Amino acid sequence: MEIRQDSITANGITFGTLTCGSGPLALCVHGFPDTAHTWRHLLPELAIAGFRAVAPWTRGYSPTAVPADGDYRITTLAADANALHETLGGDADAVLVGHDWGAMAAYAAAAGAPERWRRLVTVAVPPPAVAAAAFLTYAQLKRSFYIFLFQTGLAELVVPGDDMAFIDGLWRDWSPSYDAAEDVAHVKASLRDPANLKAAIGYYRAMFRGEGLSSASAPQPTLYLHGAADGAFGVEGTDGTEAELATGSRVEILDGVGHFLHLERPAEVNRLIVDWLTTP
Repeated sequence: MEIRQDSITANGITFGTLTCGSGPLALCVHGFPDTAHTWRHLLPELAIAGFRAVAPWTRGYSPTAVPADGDYRITTLAADANALHETLGGDADAVLVGHDWGAMAAYAAAAGAPERWRRLVTVAVPPPAVAAAAFLTYAQLKRSFYIFLFQTGLAELVVPGDDMAFIDGLWRDWSPSYDAAEDVAHVKASLRDPANLKAAIGYYRAMFRGEGLSSASAPQPTLYLHGAADGAFGVEGTDGTEAELATGSRVEILDGVGHFLHLERPAEVNRLIVDWLTTP
């Protein structure tokens, strides 16, 4: 299945997208530090299963535009997802897949417009109440040092240095057994312009400006996936996830993989996702 690059305007932003297939919408949303290319293994499988699979670069990640208002709140990311659903002609059979920041946007989008999304898949960040509790622990605070760095002006000095070696380091720490060279090259290309890097950092700054992680809880059946060796969000911090998800949801912890489990073990993760999303 061919993956084509397009652009579309939604919620006042021009989004670059990767698209594959035709049928009900399957919107796949990436996180940090990542791009739409993170879904290159999944998009063709969704297309074969009968979906129109679309992966946008999220706001501020080139080639998507940097918003003039600098708004990166989770509610705004959710509004982007729901606006993309509208613009792409999605209906009640649409499904939503999110990793990292994409997972947080997915919870909020599905809670805010439940009529738009039939099923969800969220990866590597548990529901808001569970994630918020994990951030009260020493272990998770230590892993999340970069979030606090990003609240300071040092971020714009440190992250671009030595050909953005900081991003190489995050991928090594978060998925130590994965060769991320191809993915990191896409990330660096997307964030090399200072305006795009400032946008990506802006997601984290918005967390400390009144909204936090948001309290939205998606009402749709949700498949939650997490790597047991995740170096960004420790697996122990996912305790209680099943209780926070809607009735009929499912939690899968995959041994031996880290934060980018959909890239580390694509055949297994794709099968789990496609099976879930094709269930009536």
